[in-house]
Amino acid sequence: MDPDALAKAFVDHYYTTFDANRTALANLYQEGSMLTFEGQKIQGAADIVAKLTSLPFQQCQHSIATVDCQPSGPAGGMLVFVSGNLQLAGEQHQLKFSQMFHLMPTPQGSFYVLNDIFRLNYA
Repeated sequence: MDPDALAKAFVDHYYTTFDANRTALANLYQEGSMLTFEGQKIQGAADIVAKLTSLPFQQCQHSIATVDCQPSGPAGGMLVFVSGNLQLAGEQHQLKFSQMFHLMPTPQGSFYVLNDIFRLNYA
């Protein structure tokens, strides 16, 4: 599959799921997965989803500005770098963010998130 198409499909799926039902993101992570969220390191699918579902807002909408990807290593991984805006319900201004995913292939032919780094971008 074309890496750019795969990255776009992953990004569409991830943010659509995040915006609609964050708990459903659990199947994208494994026990060895690590999230760094605004400098806080969290490891393991259950703890990552616990962090994402504990964020102090219930509704949000991501709008993606850029998606860049590169193949990563001999195991068939892929780096995906995303930038965009995040609109929180009830807030007037959007927040700019960047997020990097390191995707690794599964034996079943799909991908899981090995590493995930998220930062808000303050002007």
